[in-house]
Amino acid sequence: MNELTTALWERRPQQATRIVDAHAHAGPYSVFFIPDPDPAGMIAVMDRCGVAHAMLSSHLAIQLDAAKGNAATAGIVDRAPDRFTGYLTVNPWQDPIAELDRWGGDPRFGGVKLHPDLHDYPLTGARYAPVWEYAELTGRPVLTHTYSGSPYNDLPAVEEVAGRYPRATILAGHSGVTPLGIDESIEVAERHERVILEVCGSYNTGADIARMVRRLGSHRVVYGSDFPFIDLRMSLGRILFSDLTDNDRAAVLGGTITALLGRTGA
Repeated sequence: MNELTTALWERRPQQATRIVDAHAHAGPYSVFFIPDPDPAGMIAVMDRCGVAHAMLSSHLAIQLDAAKGNAATAGIVDRAPDRFTGYLTVNPWQDPIAELDRWGGDPRFGGVKLHPDLHDYPLTGARYAPVWEYAELTGRPVLTHTYSGSPYNDLPAVEEVAGRYPRATILAGHSGVTPLGIDESIEVAERHERVILEVCGSYNTGADIARMVRRLGSHRVVYGSDFPFIDLRMSLGRILFSDLTDNDRAAVLGGTITALLGRTGA
């Protein structure tokens, strides 16, 4: 092991810090096979990696059936409330107001999950208006998928929503995904203080995460993995080995999202 690897191994920051994964899922996905999507299997990996808690939405909720999927998410939280907090998934085509009415006050849910690309509906569309009104009223964050160049959730769409609803906290899932998207997400977040960058994705690097923190502060960047869709160790490793101070690393790994959820009473 090199000196950096040895130092990190000896210090084991993932044991000294309460790590909270701000972007996780659970359950099977219909398009391709996920080896172990069961929450019990997820907890085993979380334990091995020192991840204390995860905010999740069921794959059923984001993909096929928001109502049944949200009920499944609530059931997962019921079985392991110390390990999971739910995202209330809103599909714009499946009665958003009914889902917000049913689950919006439920303490098992700490925020809202949107996936405009998967649902073929723009982030700026009127069917999402109840979500943004709910976010402004409650202070609970909205995690939305983002992807540079998407017709549904490109970074200009995030900026437009942030301008319309300045009291809504928006977690920009994947931070735009691509290198260009990461640059754009930082710029949007610089202009809108309630846009927070979530870092999971195949293109993100430790250098990108360090740059986000330099530009925005560690209170504006959160660890997320897309687990079990993507192995949580990918994003975790990028943060553990990135050029951050111990305090900034702890904030990104869990402090920032924990403080945000605490402010909402979740």
